[in-house]
Amino acid sequence: MPTTAIATDTPRYAKTIEVSKRIRWDIDRDVIRERTFDLTHTFLPDGLSLADELGFLSPAEHRFLSQVQGRTYANMFGLVERFIGAKMLEVSRDHWLGDQTALEAIVRFTDEELKHQELFRRIERLVAAGMPPGYRFDVSPNDVAAFVLGKSTWAVLALTCHIELFSQAHYRASIAGAEGLSPLFKDVFLFHWREESQHAIIDELEWEREDARLVSDAERDAAVDDLIALVGGVDGILQAQAAADAAYFLDITGATRDDERVEAVHATLLKAYRWQYIVSGTLEPRFQALLGGLVSAAQMARIQAALAPLAYAVPARAEAVRAMSAAVH
Repeated sequence: MPTTAIATDTPRYAKTIEVSKRIRWDIDRDVIRERTFDLTHTFLPDGLSLADELGFLSPAEHRFLSQVQGRTYANMFGLVERFIGAKMLEVSRDHWLGDQTALEAIVRFTDEELKHQELFRRIERLVAAGMPPGYRFDVSPNDVAAFVLGKSTWAVLALTCHIELFSQAHYRASIAGAEGLSPLFKDVFLFHWREESQHAIIDELEWEREDARLVSDAERDAAVDDLIALVGGVDGILQAQAAADAAYFLDITGATRDDERVEAVHATLLKAYRWQYIVSGTLEPRFQALLGGLVSAAQMARIQAALAPLAYAVPARAEAVRAMSAAVH
């Protein structure tokens, strides 16, 4: 079993425990509160959905596209939290017979991730009750988790930190101040943000601890290769889901025979999903600083080269990019 030879920043773990106790929330009592989704409201704002880039949409179509994307947004978080919880349980082994404050912080983290998974399952059922049939989210959380957890711990923690930091940036830069958003949808991500803000701190601590175990350039090169492979895997999921969501949207709105619109909807959804789940996180200053402090210039260049084909996926409105990049916590 691993020892406690690597230093532990006990006060930072302790702070996450203190905050976790103070902000603890319940799905029914605090979030859902016997509400349902009102489909006269927008779900995902334009700064994330990029729906405003499809100028031919009617107001009703614009709103419906935000709802399709918002539904997938919730499902994607439920998906990734399956492997995040499993990985954090695994890394907790290092603290079993060591720093019990760090252990408690990670146990709380995993308990909250399990709650988040249940929240997003509940949200899917509520949304499905009101939206037209035909929506598909066929990605298996267990299959994705098996793929992700097959990579190095360094790479998995890097991806996890990236996800939980961009979730913070999304809420603060786009969701929190958006007008006309579904109150229930906004509350889901308000409460999610409150706990994820502590999870991101633990991600950072554990990623840095794991990085301290890498003793050679070859080990870090292999970890960087794994991170690049994970990003490629995420992009594969996004391509498939963007295609499924575009087909659903076009079928419901009756635009399947307009080739120009079909192409634009498909392209915009893929661009939006790449922006939401990959590119926005790479622009987040805290993530940039963390990654830059753990890899060499050559390794960073390899990561940037792998991301280059996705660099186009930013909002056409420059202020949306600036807001996301400035959403430091």
